[in-house]
Amino acid sequence: QVQLVESGGGLVQPGGSLRLSCAASGIIRSIYSMGWYRQAPGKQRELVATITKGGRTNYADSVKDRFTISRDNAKNTVYLQMNSLKPEDTAVYFCNAEITIWGTSAPTIYWGQGTQVTVSS
Repeated sequence: QVQLVESGGGLVQPGGSLRLSCAASGIIRSIYSMGWYRQAPGKQRELVATITKGGRTNYADSVKDRFTISRDNAKNTVYLQMNSLKPEDTAVYFCNAEITIWGTSAPTIYWGQGTQVTVSS
């Protein structure tokens, strides 16, 4: 009933930039918070950044001043602008959204399929 589709991943050199996007579709009544998480091989999934419906943001210390999260509520889309990329940023990046659908009152957490980001020279 709800699908999150990510795009924008790929290979980039250290110091480069990449912009990820994630669009939600389906019988959506409202989207509350949205966010980005990442998981490197052999490591647990970790929070990268979140953004509320009103635009308040939160970042992991490791990406502050380098990454910027934003959203377009009219398009049900969240973005992650990644600058000054480091090899340590290499991971599968997942988008996340807290969504209520028509006919329900309790929000549910949805996840995208993930997109690979590789930072290497």
